[in-house]
Amino acid sequence: MFKGSITALLTPFKGGKVDEKAYQSFVDWQIKEGTHGLVPCGTTGESPTLSHDEHHRVVELCIEVAKGRAFVIAGAGSNSTDEAISLTQHAKTAGADAALHVTPYYNKPTQEGLYRHYMAIADAVDLPIVIYNIPARSIVNMTTETMARLAKHPNIVGVKDATADLVRPVKTRLAIDADFCQLSGEDATAIPFLAQGGHGCISVTSNVAPRLCADLQNAWAAGNYDAAYKINDLLMPLHDAMFIESSPGPVKYAAGLMGLCSDELRLPLCEIAETSKAAVRAALKHVGLKH
Repeated sequence: MFKGSITALLTPFKGGKVDEKAYQSFVDWQIKEGTHGLVPCGTTGESPTLSHDEHHRVVELCIEVAKGRAFVIAGAGSNSTDEAISLTQHAKTAGADAALHVTPYYNKPTQEGLYRHYMAIADAVDLPIVIYNIPARSIVNMTTETMARLAKHPNIVGVKDATADLVRPVKTRLAIDADFCQLSGEDATAIPFLAQGGHGCISVTSNVAPRLCADLQNAWAAGNYDAAYKINDLLMPLHDAMFIESSPGPVKYAAGLMGLCSDELRLPLCEIAETSKAAVRAALKHVGLKH
């Protein structure tokens, strides 16, 4: 259902408020650069620091610009099932193509708790759901067996896998089926994830290098593996730089250097260190992006 290069969109701020003009301009640029799909209000979009009103507005702004030119998977995750259902209901009303739901963080639910959480959302709202499995941030790790149970629900259609475990795509494909959408959540694993049966990547790097990330996915889909490997090699230092500190600090700094938006963050995230800035600048130069 969803494939290719999908940008985990940053959320521009200006003077402490969402910069709506910069955001919509940024989304339009992403689409024109070849990005296949968009994820507003994910981790990179600093969703934990958005109020509910801001969260709703950012999703709406993204959908307004996309207008069918790119699919929109709205971030709607929460460690409160009721809140996750509410955000999913809004995503559906706003016109999103799907909702992205992170495994509940902090609470540390069991596998049965994870199963019931996702089933409650899927039963409450008739909208495709993509599971977001990221143990490094949420502590819990959804097993392949739990995911296979959930995939029996018609509304649960895929996973954003940020485990960096490259055996997972094969095990998931065998446990479920090849139609279950598998998206890498780690930029550096984009190609090996595809090789193991994945369908695309939800990317941080594509915030600043959308054309290259889209070209990589397009080249792979066309069977032009040499071109895909070449782009992958070029992008690897940029992938590393985007995670030199907690995301989205580095990518927002890069976006600021490129004149795409302010590099303003919301606490508890703060400006990245000078050494990190130097690494980001060097990576942008290596890729040939303006800085």
